Amino acid sequence: MTIKTILAAGSGGTASGGAIELACRFARRFSAHVEGFHAKPDPLELVPYDLGIGTTFSDALFEKFTAEADARAASVKADFVAALARHDMDLSPHAANELPGQIDASAAWREETGYGPTLVARRARFFDLVVLGRSERVIDNPYSDAVEQTLLESGRPVFLAPAKAPDTVGERIALGWNGSVEAVRAMVGALPFLATSRAAALISVGDKHQDSARSAVEFLAWHDVTVKHINIPTIGGVGVGSQLLSAARDEGADLLAMGGYGRMPWREVLFGGTTREMIGTSLLPLLLTH
Repeated sequence: MTIKTILAAGSGGTASGGAIELACRFARRFSAHVEGFHAKPDPLELVPYDLGIGTTFSDALFEKFTAEADARAASVKADFVAALARHDMDLSPHAANELPGQIDASAAWREETGYGPTLVARRARFFDLVVLGRSERVIDNPYSDAVEQTLLESGRPVFLAPAKAPDTVGERIALGWNGSVEAVRAMVGALPFLATSRAAALISVGDKHQDSARSAVEFLAWHDVTVKHINIPTIGGVGVGSQLLSAARDEGADLLAMGGYGRMPWREVLFGGTTREMIGTSLLPLLLTH
């Protein structure tokens, strides 16, 4: 797998900065095309249909809502253009008929109007990688509409960036392994990062997955990626996510790649789960694949 197209979804909140910066950085690293994307809320969604209380959506309120949405979109675009400039890029989308290898890093901007999580998930389907931000408000909160909907409905690897882009990402990679289909997809989705990393570790928890972990290490070796396998014992009362994070930190990882939502989301809601634990607690950049 190669990364030739990247979607940088910016909401305009505290999460946008890190996502936009890292998406542009990755465009340079992989000589890829990056699209800055912003979903503007639809003011018509505020119009009450039949509240039975005589509520009206005034022209003034409509104009205020629209003006604020336009201002936020302009701010996100300005942040995107500024990030492009920092990486010696500008808004100059490549031609669709250019041959691969003729294209260096390039960029474009796109806005759509509607419900953000749905629009981002749909647009992400046509990119090799989607980069989303993880705002401070998501910390210790196990639910994020945009992250979960994009992960579940786009079919693409989702890079979850911290609000402030770290100095390095992908130099030392931890790959969470549990032998699942999602773990396999995460491993394949992480190949472009693994291929350019300085060191990588495949981490499994408990004794169940050691055989498949060895097979995964062998698979990566065929792709010229050297990965060491680390198996850590299960600790009662400690979540798998916490154990993965601890092991990743011990390895000095600056990126953790793992499968997302191996169980149905409603089961995650009822019983918790590693994906929700990681979204809610990890300060490391995450590369998630469903």
